[in-house]
Amino acid sequence: MNQLATIRRMNPRKFLSQFSIHLIVIFWALFIGFPFFQMILTSFKDISEVNHVPMVIFPSEWRWQNYVDAWTLVPMDRFTINSIIYTVTITIGELLMGISAGYAFARLRFPFRDKLFFLILLTFMVPGQITLIPRFIMLADLHWMDTYQGLIIPQLSSAFGLFLLRQNFKSLPQEIFDAATIDGAGHLRKMFTIALPMAKPILWTVTLLAAISHWNDYQWPLIVTNSAEMRTLPVGIQMLKTAMDATYWNIVMAGATIVVVPILILFLLAQKQFIEGALSGALKG
Repeated sequence: MNQLATIRRMNPRKFLSQFSIHLIVIFWALFIGFPFFQMILTSFKDISEVNHVPMVIFPSEWRWQNYVDAWTLVPMDRFTINSIIYTVTITIGELLMGISAGYAFARLRFPFRDKLFFLILLTFMVPGQITLIPRFIMLADLHWMDTYQGLIIPQLSSAFGLFLLRQNFKSLPQEIFDAATIDGAGHLRKMFTIALPMAKPILWTVTLLAAISHWNDYQWPLIVTNSAEMRTLPVGIQMLKTAMDATYWNIVMAGATIVVVPILILFLLAQKQFIEGALSGALKG
């Protein structure tokens, strides 16, 4: 009743404006979400329904066997383990390096600090594809091809994560750090007891962005791994597609759903912290 009364008292132009905005948001959400829902629906279809013209939206029978086939046609269990190791290790590495370097660039004074940070920002302008060949040659010389160290170590740092954390640490009130200095706190104590607790939203944002990026990473694992024992899930989907004589898109979509669901669950669990971090960065930036 209160909402109805509010709507009645609302200015007609304001009501139409808000209604139009909500309508655009709903339409845009449906437009973006349709391919995702179609992927899930396709993963339950029979191949005849996938190839049927006109397109069949909902499957006549929900075929869970597609997921069994997707899991067994290629070593999906091994791909999952590799993806977990790859994503978790690199995400932790990015956080540790981003926190330590971000705090140093924000709160420590040392020669050429701003110039060094500017050089790091310049890496944003360099496409990752340009460094693929030098990194490939380096790994080949180290005999790290098709190994976990070759897969993980070159990816452990992130200029973007460092930039976000440095900006957040720099925006914290200087008075708090001055008070901690008077109490005898060193930089490590100030980082762990002041900076990190106040930077929780941005830490969640960096963690989520890193996890999504590396869980879905296709190019780097494809280049540095040769055996099925070292492949990750995105590469495994391509192997699933080529493992069959013909392309059974229902099975491929089942494999793609297996890849997407874990990161979707992670995002749903951390979306509040992610939004807080994004808003915090926008307001303080």
